[in-house]
Amino acid sequence: MTFTGSKVNSQSAVQQLLDAFNRDLLSGALKPGDRIPTEVELCEQFGVARNTVREAVKILVAMGVLEIRRPIGTFVCDGFSEAMISPMLYGMILGRGDSYDELMDLREIMETGTMLTVIRNAGDDEIATLSSPLVALGEACRRAAPDTEEVFARDDAFHQAVMKLSHNRVVQAIADTVRTMTHDMRRESVELMLAAGRSEELYQAHEKLYRILSERDVEGVYREVRKTYYVPDGEHGVKPLA
Repeated sequence: MTFTGSKVNSQSAVQQLLDAFNRDLLSGALKPGDRIPTEVELCEQFGVARNTVREAVKILVAMGVLEIRRPIGTFVCDGFSEAMISPMLYGMILGRGDSYDELMDLREIMETGTMLTVIRNAGDDEIATLSSPLVALGEACRRAAPDTEEVFARDDAFHQAVMKLSHNRVVQAIADTVRTMTHDMRRESVELMLAAGRSEELYQAHEKLYRILSERDVEGVYREVRKTYYVPDGEHGVKPLA
């Protein structure tokens, strides 16, 4: 395997070396499972110090792009790694600003996409298993004095179960990242719904999602997902987003 990158300048040498890796991965010059050249070979080819090569390799290992197999060498990872999600998570967090609407849009895109993937990939028996976390959510919502933490945890468990049925690790990992980012707004919605005495409505929103998946109602996904989002409202405390 020949690494096609050219020599780099001393300034931003690590980043330029990373860019060279990216170009070769995109072009196909580097493929999953390929062994990359040794430190000495990379130093000679790029005209950089060994520490530069080590730093670039360390970053790519942390990102899940490369893996070190001692004593035989360093290889391009074969397939998706959960470690790849962390840089994306930090980038999304740092780039989100204070935009509530942008986070809500991102949440809708991922939850809609995840449900469509479940409809395509999951069997009827698998979708039926969602009844268990749904029942658990209903029990929590119907207590005499529903507890916010319990209801939120069971709400989250239902959506985690839906994500698992996508049978797509990339979709599941990204959707889980988005749910991490929207944790506070989702918890606030649950708290407001319970404070307004609307716990049954909260449960029914999830029951509707379950029914859409069971019936493989693609149009229903687009029509209903946004309606299950409850946001703060000065007059009524909380209201459906759509």
